[in-house]
Amino acid sequence: MIQQGKNTPSLARQCELLGISRSTRYYQAKPSRASVLELMRLIDEQYLKTPFYGSRSMMDHLRRLGHDIGRDKVRSLMRRMGLEAVYPRPRTSKPQPGHKIYPYLLRGLKINRPNQVWATDITYVPMARGFMYLVTIMDWYSRKVLAWRVSNSLEADFCLEALKEALNRHGTPEIFNTDQGSQFTSLEFTGVLKDAGVSISMDGRGRFQDNILVERQWWTVKYQYLYLHTFDGGADLRKGLKAWFDFYNSERPHQAHGGRMPDQVYGELPRIIEAA
Repeated sequence: MIQQGKNTPSLARQCELLGISRSTRYYQAKPSRASVLELMRLIDEQYLKTPFYGSRSMMDHLRRLGHDIGRDKVRSLMRRMGLEAVYPRPRTSKPQPGHKIYPYLLRGLKINRPNQVWATDITYVPMARGFMYLVTIMDWYSRKVLAWRVSNSLEADFCLEALKEALNRHGTPEIFNTDQGSQFTSLEFTGVLKDAGVSISMDGRGRFQDNILVERQWWTVKYQYLYLHTFDGGADLRKGLKAWFDFYNSERPHQAHGGRMPDQVYGELPRIIEAA
């Protein structure tokens, strides 16, 4: 054991005498990749149930499950997953330089037709040997998933690809609602919407209810599909999600529309336009 005191040799000299590296004294075993992924999966599952959990509450939850983990580590993992506690609070954060924050346009708005409002969000997807991120673009009224993409990073490119596909395949909405994530406030993303003549709406920071339908969609896709399957890689995940979103749009009945499927409700769009 390395000693330190008034009459003992310096730390460097002790290490030299013992034939060990000085850095060895400070080494702490790091958790394996598998254990980190398990922690992230547990955080993801709990966040769906309690999105108001910050790093302290999440740390307490993980400790109750038997994991010896500190708050800094939980905070780091949540940041890596793109998660933060959602609750009403003062807007103390500033947008990224050059990124404009738009007002929330849905408060008090009666949403009663397809293509009136689209919404988007990103979620973390646990996998067998890693993780990815999923973005979807949804028609608010019909609940139809119009486009989606997966990515192994939180760069804006995959969100932009999904947006362009939705616009090319389904036309333009009147309003497009997002959170204040840098992917959606980027000049590239908002520029596509403005060029298409779409009004941009953004949730208040920490306002979970502002985009509640997409949050409910995450609960559905995770508990009814993602958590029930294991994916070996990105190709496997994309193949599985394609089949599931096809099922979600065309076969899964939705209570909000009397048991009709999102495709059926969204298909009413031509008749609504003709009647207008």
